[in-house]
Amino acid sequence: MKRIAYVGNDVHQEKIAVCVYVGNEKEPRMEKQISNDKRAVEKLYKKMSREYEVRACYEASGNGYVFYRWLKDLGIECGVVAPSKIPKKSGDKIKTDKRDARKLGRYYRNGELTLVHVPNEEEEAVRSLVRLREQVKKEGTKSKQYVLKFLQARGLSYKEGTNWTKKHRRYLRGIKFENRVEQEILNEYLMMLEYKEESLRKIDEQILEIAYGEKYKEAVEKLKGLKGIKETTAMGLITEIVDFKRFSRPRELMAYLGLIPSESSSGEKRRQGGITKTGNNRVRRLMIEAAWHYRLRPLIRKREQGISDKVWRISQKAEKRLYEKYWRLISRGKCATKAVTAVARELTGFVWSVMNV
Repeated sequence: MKRIAYVGNDVHQEKIAVCVYVGNEKEPRMEKQISNDKRAVEKLYKKMSREYEVRACYEASGNGYVFYRWLKDLGIECGVVAPSKIPKKSGDKIKTDKRDARKLGRYYRNGELTLVHVPNEEEEAVRSLVRLREQVKKEGTKSKQYVLKFLQARGLSYKEGTNWTKKHRRYLRGIKFENRVEQEILNEYLMMLEYKEESLRKIDEQILEIAYGEKYKEAVEKLKGLKGIKETTAMGLITEIVDFKRFSRPRELMAYLGLIPSESSSGEKRRQGGITKTGNNRVRRLMIEAAWHYRLRPLIRKREQGISDKVWRISQKAEKRLYEKYWRLISRGKCATKAVTAVARELTGFVWSVMNV
């Protein structure tokens, strides 16, 4: 029977630092650096597989899941580690690729690492599309700021209502500068904004088409039953979390999103602080944005087609309970942002419930 080799990999764009622990040995059996290319990885891991049962891990990063898929093709178990959940010693101030690979290998062997769920290639592509929408939306907001700042520097500001209404846009198109260069600058800013808004519109159409496709329709309709969640938010939650059933209870999902309070307790003293903010910050932001809707008084909403009785009951319970929670916290003197964060945490529990119906 082969001995188990635990392999920590510190993966970078050009190089991979590799550290191998065999069984319960205190010191690494092998440490080396290889090129980050498929042939070098296959050569090393095929050699190790002949002698050991290999279990590898690496930290989730901008390098994506390419390394994971290379090892999967070789039939080697590989875990992708959540960076924010890696244990850290308070006095450890030295960081090198070699030390990082050592820590990953050692912690993986000891079962101290939290692994992320790895999407398949189709799921990853849809998630990239949803993330692209987020980026394009941010770029559109920046373009609006460029226009307003440019006009402000020239003593022009809109005083007849709210910015970016149809009337405001007509006002912008009607501005004429005597200086030809300034007119060209304004035209370019407006063209840039129109391009980004058109891109966002096309991406939204594509996301909607995917959302009501066979793969995602059921999950999207479940999430839409909750107040504050529409198609784009639902797709953001689904593509980032992928599999809600991997969380056995709501608090696990709350912790994954970094929405639970931090704690520093000693002896009889128990002290809680702000939320941990570990895990997936994109989903955390989506939950907080959705939670703001619950400050509004519950209204009798028409049940949308496709939502089951059970999901609808959960939705109605959430709307009443979270509205009351928000205003109860406000009445105790909590600021709005803290109250909404608390509502977002509880809303996460309702999300878990509808996705596990």
